Parts: sequence; C-alpha cells; structure tokens
Amino acid sequence: MTEPGTTLIDGQWHRQADSLEVIDPADGSVVDHIGWSTAEDAVRAADAAADALTSWADAPARQRSDILLRAADLITARAEEIGTLLAREAGKRLPEAIGEVSFSAEYFRWFAEEARRPSGHVVPHELADRRHLTIRRPVGVVATLTPWNFPCSIQARKLAPALAAGCTVVARVSEKAPLAVTEMIRCLTDAGIPRGVVNLVHGPARELTGALLEHRAVRAVSFTGSTGVGAQIMAGAARRIVRPLLELGGDAAFIVFEDADLDAAVEGALLAKFRNTGQSCIAANRFIVHEDVYDEFVARLVNAVDKMTVGNGLAEDCPDLGPVIDAQRAAAVEAMVKEAVAGGARLLTRSFELPAAGSYVAPALLADVPDHVALAREEVFGPVAGIFRFRDEDEAIARANATEMGLAGYFWSRDVSRGWRVAERLETGIVGINNALPTVCFAPMGGVKQSGLGREGGSLGLEEFQDVRYLAVGV
Repeated sequence: MTEPGTTLIDGQWHRQADSLEVIDPADGSVVDHIGWSTAEDAVRAADAAADALTSWADAPARQRSDILLRAADLITARAEEIGTLLAREAGKRLPEAIGEVSFSAEYFRWFAEEARRPSGHVVPHELADRRHLTIRRPVGVVATLTPWNFPCSIQARKLAPALAAGCTVVARVSEKAPLAVTEMIRCLTDAGIPRGVVNLVHGPARELTGALLEHRAVRAVSFTGSTGVGAQIMAGAARRIVRPLLELGGDAAFIVFEDADLDAAVEGALLAKFRNTGQSCIAANRFIVHEDVYDEFVARLVNAVDKMTVGNGLAEDCPDLGPVIDAQRAAAVEAMVKEAVAGGARLLTRSFELPAAGSYVAPALLADVPDHVALAREEVFGPVAGIFRFRDEDEAIARANATEMGLAGYFWSRDVSRGWRVAERLETGIVGINNALPTVCFAPMGGVKQSGLGREGGSLGLEEFQDVRYLAVGV
C-alpha cells in the first residue's frame, strides 16, 4: 500500500483495515492497493472538515493563495511520477497522463490567483443614511465526488476553487483510478494545508455519498459522472437542501460544414473522439457531415483511424490508443457496434489485432447508423462513433440537438456569420468552433438539459462555492 496510508482524515494519513486492489487495464496486473473506508470514516472526515471550516474561511486570502501555489508547484514537480501512476491505473497513454497531472496543477495555480481578486460589489444608494453592498462567503463543507476517466484534473477542478473560496472538503474518488489523486492530495498536505481542510476517503460510493449528504455540516456536493447517478445525488441532496453542482453525461455532435478546412476538421475529429481512448464526457459521439464533403471527409478520417495503433500506454513506442478502463466498459462499447451493424450500419474501419491481455477495444467508425440504436443516441465512452449525413444548417442543428444531453458540441466552418448562428442554436454548455479541445482552467465548463447544473472552472467555478450576503448599512 502507498505509504504512509491512503485515507486522509483531520490531517492524518491512515491505513484502513480493509483494502481494495487497483487493476491496470492494460494487462490486468495489480498496480497497488487502496484503503477501503466506511460510512463512519466519511462522517469522521466531515466532522474534521466542519471543525476546520471557521479558521480556513476566515484566513486571509493571501494565506490560502500561498498554500495553493505551493501545492501547484509540488504537483508540477511530481508530474512525471504521478502521471506514470495514473497511466498504470487508468490505462492512459503516458504523455496524456503526465499532461493531465500538469494541467491539474494549473487549476490550483489559477484559483490561487483568483482567491486574491476582489469579490462582492457596492450597490448605489438612494437614501443619504443608507448604504448597500454584497460580500461573498464560503458555502461551507463540500463533498467532491469524482470519476476515473480524468481523475486528477476533475478532482482539481473541484478542490482548487472550493479551497480558494474558503470551503473545507471531503473528497471521494473512483476506486478504479484512486492512486494518482491520492498523491495529488498528498501534495496539498505537503504544501501546508491545515489539518481537516482537505480530507480523502475511498470506499463504496453509495454508502459514503449517503453519509456525506446526511451530515449536518455538508452544504454542497460537487459530482462528475453519469446522468443517472447525478439524478440520485440530486435527490439525496434535496433532503437537506445541499447545493448540487453536477457535471453529467454528454453526447457531443461534431458537425462538418461544406466550407470547413477538412485537414483541420480531420485533425480535430481525431482529438475530439479518440483522446483518452474516447473516454471523455465531452468526446465527439456523432459525426454529422454535409453531403458535399461527406465522401472526402469520411475517406480522410477512416484512413487516419486505420493507421492508429492500440496497446499499452506505457510502451516505449507509445500507441495512439490504450485500453478502456475495464472489461465491462469494453463489452458495452462492443455491444453498441454489434447492435448498430445488426441494424444495417456499415463498419468503415479495418479490423485490429488487439493485445491478448487487458481491456482493449478496436477504434471504429460506422456509416448508415440507424437513429434508434444506442450508438446514435447514447454516450459511447469508447473509441467508436457513427457518421451521419446532412443537407443544410437547420438539419445539422436539429440532429445535433436531438438528445437529452447538452454538455459539449463542435462544428467546423470558415463562415463567421454561421459561427454565431450555430453557436447560439446548439443546446450545449460548451461549443468548440474549429477547436476540438475547449477545456481550460480559466473558462467555465458545464452542461444544459440532462448534462448537469452549475459551472466549473473560471470565476463562475469559484462562485459555485460561495454564498452572497447582502449588507444594508445605516450611516
């Protein structure tokens, strides 16, 4: 087990009596073990966060900022080490894993700076003996619940603004990829974060989440994951009026208009679809291509996919794609392909010889996908996508919006006027215009419809963890 323990409660790292194996999806080997907590541990962690809240909330912004900056520097210095651990537990390509850890440090760095910027405002008064103003205060103890696909950066996107706002935190991360996040949080303790301000528990998701939502001091829950689980968390949060911040599933469309730069569009398509082996909530699920450029775009994209390599992301000759997270994920993606083909879809890409061990899925593009199959209407979370044809702008937008999800959408066009029209009509929280990688630490991320509530990143991400207090002052 990672020394000196993997559970952090009230400033102390603990070894738990029970532990869980963390499996490398590239070959099925055991990476390490993680301490397995109980609901009682979650309650103790929330108690510690509650005890630490007042002193952390009242600490000078400069003090909080300095600690977050030190943590950012420590994460950056350990990026290769932590990234290698992340590559093993999550099956990521090593460059992507190291890049994620480095990006995580940027959240702490940016919000450290944001913590020192002015907040609140003065409202012009109408009576000579009155003054009116607003201030912002931390919402309280926050529970941060994060998935396995980008475990470090998603947790950092929650932790950094919550801590900058003056909140204290109890974090619970997915048991499928908990090790790198644990080391990232260890950087926070090494940076001098006061005891109880950050706590970390690993354990059964439903049990620990329920205990945290029922705790008297927990005032907000920040969750990233599926829409179904998000709905359950929102229902649980409603019992105590806990503020929900939910970044949920996506079903992103990738529209290619007839005036697109096809070289750039193909390059963008590869990034939007196949980054992290397609396991991204903002991944392109559906390619929607104008009939005038359909054949050429499809031919170029199929050619690029056929040249891809699949294998262990830690190999010296790093492949283009690694494994998916586990055998269940692989089976789910393969089932989507089989259903689509049985319904009349055509597989356009070649067959791939996959490694014998590990949870690998061949990259695949399919044409003539029926609208009723899962590949056309559900989040894929794997290296597979359907390609659809359209005639005009209205049809493209209608097809893109024909989903209950609304996290991200992409389109490629050189027409500036069309850029405004389409961006305003796409029912998504994030729009990539000739840009396949829109996520940055200084801009808001979040969805509409069933893709969630609230925003993470940027100044809006800080405000999610603050209450506004209105002061009416007699003078």
